[in-house]
Amino acid sequence: MLALFSWAVLARQFAPRSNTALTRFDAIVVLGSPADSDGNPTPIELARVTEAVHEYERGIAPRLILTGGAAANRFVEARVMARAAHAQGIPEPAIFVDPDSKDTIQNTCNAARIMKAHGWHSAEVVSTASHLPRTGLILSQLPIEWSTHAAPPLTPESESGTGTVMETLKTLRYLVWARQMETCQP
Repeated sequence: MLALFSWAVLARQFAPRSNTALTRFDAIVVLGSPADSDGNPTPIELARVTEAVHEYERGIAPRLILTGGAAANRFVEARVMARAAHAQGIPEPAIFVDPDSKDTIQNTCNAARIMKAHGWHSAEVVSTASHLPRTGLILSQLPIEWSTHAAPPLTPESESGTGTVMETLKTLRYLVWARQMETCQP
């Protein structure tokens, strides 16, 4: 078990952060995170959306793709994030929603499908810092140009400890099982 856990730690350490030198993209993809039990954005969700809005305002991309289905409760993560993005000034025509994905593999795959359907080829992918190494491993399997971008941590200690351990375990699951079993055909 120690060897497997070490493999996941190393994979996260050396995970790709980008496969392109682009500084402007066709879309900003925001990876889902559960809404609260009342259907409001959680602080993590709001941090991701707010960072994507800042990137949009900086001209990084002219549109947002918000991903995430009702994975943790009855509220569709992408729709909750779309409301938050619109409330922060993103026009509705610039917001695209993937309401069906239940995990990071599906988030990235469905975002790639949306991109392909519109003829877009590049994306900046926004999530929390601890989530991005596994995301980079997943994105490296997709036929798009991409770069990851971390939302600021909620507190200085929020990107350490339990979240990183959980992400390391999820990375191990991805390396051992999901990479082979949950393939994506955008």
